[in-house]
Amino acid sequence: MKDTAWKAQWIWGGEEESPRNEWRCFRSTFDVPSEEAADAQLRISADSRYVAYVNGVQIGRGPVRSWPEEQFYDAYSIGHLLQPGGKNTIAVLVLHFGVTNFYYLRGKGGLLAEIASGDGVLAATDSSWKTEKLRGHHTAAPRMSCQQGFAEIYDAREWNGDWTETTYDDSSWLQAAHVAEVGEGPWKKLIPRDIPFLTEEKLYPSRIESLQRVRPPAWTAAIDLRNAMVPGSVEHANPIQYMGYIATTLLLDEAGQVTVGILQSRGEKLWIDGQRIERSHGNDPERYYEAELTAGEHFLLLDITQGDHGGAYHVAIHSERKLSIHSPDKEGETPWLLIGPFDDTEYIDTRENRQIDRNEPNYLKAAGAASMEELAAVQDWIRPLAGPYYTEQDVFGSNVWRPEAERYAMPSGLNACLTAAPEYADIPRFRDGDTELVIDLGKQRTGFFGFKIEAPAGTVVDVYGLEYLKADFRQHTFGLDNTFRYICREGRQQYESPVRRGFRYAVLTIRGAAGPVKLHEVYMVQSTYPVAEAGTFRSSDPLLNDIWAISQHTTRNCMEDTFVDCPSYEQTYWVGDSRNEALVNYYVFGELDIVKRCLRLVPGSKDRSPLYMDQVPSGWTSVIPNWTFFWVLATMEYVEHTGDKSFAAEMWPHVRFTLEHYLTHINADGLLDMRGWNLLDWAPIDQPNEGIVTHQNLFLTKTLRQAVQMSVEAGQADEGASFAEAAGLLEQAINDRLWDEERGAYLDCIHADGRRSDIYSMQTQVVALLCGIAQGERRAKLEAYLLQPSASFVQIGSPFMSFFYYEALEAMRHIPDMLDDIRRNYGLMIANDATTCWEMYPNFTENRANAELLTRSHCHAWSAGPAYFLGRNVLGVKRLDSGWSKVRIEPAPCDLTWARGAVPLPNGGTIEVDWSIANDVMSLRISAPEDVELDVRLPEAVTGNVSIVRTKKLPL
Repeated sequence: MKDTAWKAQWIWGGEEESPRNEWRCFRSTFDVPSEEAADAQLRISADSRYVAYVNGVQIGRGPVRSWPEEQFYDAYSIGHLLQPGGKNTIAVLVLHFGVTNFYYLRGKGGLLAEIASGDGVLAATDSSWKTEKLRGHHTAAPRMSCQQGFAEIYDAREWNGDWTETTYDDSSWLQAAHVAEVGEGPWKKLIPRDIPFLTEEKLYPSRIESLQRVRPPAWTAAIDLRNAMVPGSVEHANPIQYMGYIATTLLLDEAGQVTVGILQSRGEKLWIDGQRIERSHGNDPERYYEAELTAGEHFLLLDITQGDHGGAYHVAIHSERKLSIHSPDKEGETPWLLIGPFDDTEYIDTRENRQIDRNEPNYLKAAGAASMEELAAVQDWIRPLAGPYYTEQDVFGSNVWRPEAERYAMPSGLNACLTAAPEYADIPRFRDGDTELVIDLGKQRTGFFGFKIEAPAGTVVDVYGLEYLKADFRQHTFGLDNTFRYICREGRQQYESPVRRGFRYAVLTIRGAAGPVKLHEVYMVQSTYPVAEAGTFRSSDPLLNDIWAISQHTTRNCMEDTFVDCPSYEQTYWVGDSRNEALVNYYVFGELDIVKRCLRLVPGSKDRSPLYMDQVPSGWTSVIPNWTFFWVLATMEYVEHTGDKSFAAEMWPHVRFTLEHYLTHINADGLLDMRGWNLLDWAPIDQPNEGIVTHQNLFLTKTLRQAVQMSVEAGQADEGASFAEAAGLLEQAINDRLWDEERGAYLDCIHADGRRSDIYSMQTQVVALLCGIAQGERRAKLEAYLLQPSASFVQIGSPFMSFFYYEALEAMRHIPDMLDDIRRNYGLMIANDATTCWEMYPNFTENRANAELLTRSHCHAWSAGPAYFLGRNVLGVKRLDSGWSKVRIEPAPCDLTWARGAVPLPNGGTIEVDWSIANDVMSLRISAPEDVELDVRLPEAVTGNVSIVRTKKLPL
C-alpha cells in the first residue's frame, strides 16, 4: 500500500539489483531557503544498512532490522546542520549485503531519503542523485558468519574520505537509477522507527596487553564455499549439505616441507598428487597437514563434503621455501577449481529431510585424483571458483596461524594511543615480521571500532576482535570472522569501521610499513540501546556485587535495536532468549519500547512458519517450540508488567493463531509430537528433533493456561476458553505417559520409534515444577531434587537453564540455595576475569573443545539472570498486580548483613530498598511513589523497624 506522504523514490546504482557485499555512496546537493531550515527533518531507510551525513557531519546509522514487507525508516531533525541561503549536501553510504542471514532477508539494493521542511520537500531520492561504488572496498571480503554479513577490506589509497563534504566534486559520478515507488518492490509498507536511536559513545581502551613480532603463513585464503557450491543458497539462511571437492596447483621453487592448514576443520580430506595426507595435528578445530614435497608443481585436492550453515572457509599454506598456487586449468579469476556439487540438500527442522548421497558414483570417481587428467570423467562438474567468493586477504587466517610469534617488552610511550590526548605512539617496526598489539578495551564492548594513524601508503592495519585470552591462550572466534583490514593512504588519516562488532580485545597488526608509523588514537564507538542505570544493587558480599554488575553490563551489551543473544558471534534476536532478557531489563533498566518491538516482530514469521520462528527477522526457517512458548509467556508478562490491556488485544490474534497450529501436532495419546529443533539447554539431555519431548509438553501446558489469561486481558475470553480444556488434557497425558514411577521422575522424551528415553535430567524435573504439572508425592520428590539432584540426572549446562532453576527455587522459597548456586557458577566467571556473563558452563564436553575453552560466547544476554533474582529476592521487590500498583517488599537476607538498591517501575519512578540486619533485627528503609500500595514483610523470625518515604508524581 503506497504512502502518499512520501515524495522520495527508492534508488540504486550499478548493474545488479542485489549485489553481493556492495558499499555504495549517494549524494545530492540542494538549496535551503532561509525560512525553511529550522524545522527540517530527514526521513531515511535503506536496504541493507546506511550511514548518513549532512554537510559532512555524520547524523546517524540505520535502519533497524525488519521484515522486508514492513520496512522501518528513521527520522532526524537536521535544521541545525543546514546552511540557509546556500548549497547543502546529503551523503549516504549504503551497505547492501546481497545475501540472506539471521537478521536480514535478501531484497534489493535501495536507498529512500527525503528532507522535508514545513509542507515542502527540500531534497528527495530520485534519478537526479549521484552514486558511485565506494572505491577501495573489496566486495570479496569474507562472510563474518552464517548469522551476519561481511568482514571488510578497505584500501584507502583508492579514494579519499571527503565525498561527504559539500565541496566535493561528484561530476564524474553516475546518475542513480529509480528502483521503485514507495510501497513497491520488496518494501511493501514503511513504518516509522519504534525505538530511540542507539548510543554513540566514544570509549578508549584500558591497556595494551602485549607487543609481538609476528609472521603470517606464506599464503592464506578465505572462501565462501556455501554460496560458491550452491549459488541459490544466497536466498535463504537454512543449513545445507553439499558433496564435492576443490582443487589447486601448488608450485614449490625448492624441495621442502609444506604445511596445509585448515583453520576451522569440517572433516575434509586432503590429497597431494593423489596421496592421501592423513596425519595431522592441531587443537580442534584447527588441522595442520604436513608433507615433504619435491620442487615443482603439485596437485592439491580437498574433499569439502559437509554440512554448511554459512561463513568463510579458511585455508592456509606455509613453507620456508618460496611457493605459489595457480588454477590447474590455467584459467579463472582464482587459483581454485570447484568440483561438484554432486549432490546437495537444504535442511528445515520442521520437515522430513533428505541426506546427501555419499555413494554417488561421480563423487566417488573424483576421490584421490592426482591430476586434471584423472578428473576427466567428471569434467561436467568442474568449474572455476568465481572471484566474489574468494580472497587471499585473510585477516582471520593470519591471526589464527602465526608461524612465528615473538613477545617483546612494551616501551612506555606505546600507551599514548589509548588516551584522548595529542600525543601519539611510535609503532615499533621489525626487519623480519609484522608488529602486533593486543589492546584490552577493559570490558566487553559492542559498536564500531576506529583509529587515527599516520603511515606510509600501503601500510596494512589488521584488526581482529577477541572475547577472551589468558596467558598464551587466545580463544579464536571460530565460526566468526571478527576482522577487518585497512590499507593506508599516505599521511595522517582516520578510519572508523561501519560494521558492528563485539569484543574485548583488539588484536591490531601493522604489516608492510615502509617507514615510521604513528598511532594517534584507538577507540570504540559503543552503540547500545539508550538506557539509564535506573536499577541498582549493592550488598555486603563483594562477589554478588560483581555478579550483578556483569549481569547488568551483559544486558546492556545485548540491547541493540532488539535484544540480541550476543554482540559478537551472532547479533541475532533469538525469541526465547529474549523472554528472560526482558525480565532482567525490567529490573536493571526498566525499558519498555524494546520489549514491545521484540514481541511485535515475532508474528512476522507466520508466512514462513505458522509455528513462528525461533529468531526473527531471519532467513533461517527454524522452529524451537519452547521459543514460541516463551514468546507467549513474555507477551503476557509484558501485559502484567505494564497493565497495558490494549497490547494484549493487539497480540492476542497472533497468540491464538500459533497455538492453534501447535495443537494440530497433538498425537493420539494427547501429547505434543512434532519435528523441530527441540532445544532447552546446552547439555546432553535427550531432546531429539522428532518425537515427544517432555519439557516441550510441559511448557506448552503452561503456555496454554497463560493464553487463557491473555484472552481475558484482551477482552476475548470466549476465544481462549478452548485452550483451558487443551491444557487440562495435555497435563493429564503428561502425567499418564511421561512419569516413571520406578525412577520417581519424568523421563526426557519418547523417541519417534516409540522408544522411551532412559535419560533423566534436572532440566525436565525443574520445568515440571515450574509448570505446575507434578502434584502431591510427585511434587515433593521434584522439590527434593532441587536441593539434592540425583547423581544420575543430567545436570544444568547453561545459565539460561539456571534461570528456570532459580524461578523454581524462588517459588519453593529456597533463596539461600539460589545464592549458593549463583556464587558457584557465576563466581567461576568472575575468577576468570569476566566482565560479562558466559553463554554456557564448562561442565560438559559438549560445551568445550579443550580445557582452556570455558564457553563459546563470553557475552550472552540469556545468562544475565542474577540481576533479576537479586533484585526480586535479596532486595525483595516483587510486583503483586498488573502494572505495579501493588508491590510486596520482602527481603531475604540469607547470609548477608546489608543490601541496598533500586528497581525501576514501568510508569516512572523507582522503588528503593536499603536494609541491614544484626542479631535478627532488621532496619529497613523503603522509598516508593505515593500511588504504589506496599505490602511490607520482614523475614521470618526477624524483628525490626521499617521506614517508608513517599515520592510524589508529577501531574500529567
